[in-house]
Amino acid sequence: MDDKKNELKKKLDSILTRANLPAKKEEVAALEKQTYDSAFWQDNKKATEVMKKITEMKKEIDDLEMMQLLLEEGSINEAEKMINRYEILLFLSGPYDKGDAIFAIHAGQGGTEAMDWSEMLFRMYTRYFERKAWSFEEIDRVPGDEAGIKSSILNVKGQFAYGYLKAEAGVHRLVRQSPFNADKLRQTSFALVEVLPVIENKEIDIKEEELDWQFYRSGGHGGQNVNKVATAVRLIHKPTGIIVQCQTERYQLQNRENALKILRAKLWQIEQEKAEKTLRSFKKDKIASWGRQIRSYVLHPYKLVKDLRTDHEESNVDRVLDGEIDNFIEAYLKQNK
Repeated sequence: MDDKKNELKKKLDSILTRANLPAKKEEVAALEKQTYDSAFWQDNKKATEVMKKITEMKKEIDDLEMMQLLLEEGSINEAEKMINRYEILLFLSGPYDKGDAIFAIHAGQGGTEAMDWSEMLFRMYTRYFERKAWSFEEIDRVPGDEAGIKSSILNVKGQFAYGYLKAEAGVHRLVRQSPFNADKLRQTSFALVEVLPVIENKEIDIKEEELDWQFYRSGGHGGQNVNKVATAVRLIHKPTGIIVQCQTERYQLQNRENALKILRAKLWQIEQEKAEKTLRSFKKDKIASWGRQIRSYVLHPYKLVKDLRTDHEESNVDRVLDGEIDNFIEAYLKQNK
């Protein structure tokens, strides 16, 4: 036990050095001082951002001090869990890792099976979001023909949402006995998960003359009035041919804002790929390529979930499909630090 405690102490010392706890406390004190000024609250957007930062930094300070306390008191297992979690956060140092994410699921090969699989993934991920205490809203949905969904796009808001979720981008493969035919034949289905950061207006310049806006009556959520007014939007970016559709919000303005948010993210990705000189064929109705299979979920004839990038695997498939996917994400982040 002493060896383990010493090993954890070394890890924690390294974390504390990088975190610079005294500097964090000084920064929080300086930010809080701003809030005492009556003029601070006149700019509501800026005030909200500062208050959010104060809350996040205070939580980080509390966590760092709690790790120290647990180790000093000999609560080795609890300290180890917190230290390992915090180590993961140190890997998330990209410019967008700490922010929100645009998260999409698309049914692939397999017809009704694939649409059902997409809805299973939707359930898995929304449960994961809830476990992380992230908020999320569905900004577009295309329902399946007989069951499930053809596609769903969500706006996920939470600290490090993009940093964690970028590990999930790629093709997810399901193998199971089909519940949709009498013979219950073994069936393989595919779904694509796409993840992009939320990009601010100032980072991607979009000219109004490059946009073709189309408005139509929504078939989505919103009650009885949803089909009476043209609230749904279809946005075409003329230079690239990218098409974005949003229809789940009740008001046209909200759907317009969501469409622009998705377009900015897609244009950002094109710029990233150009910069890295790895520009793949860009499908205007998709955020990412279908080529990369990342994980296999086998329900029959045995039960196993295996990540093809890290070789991390788990046999408790029900637990994974219930949203407990942290181990897969952490294995990926550690491998790609």
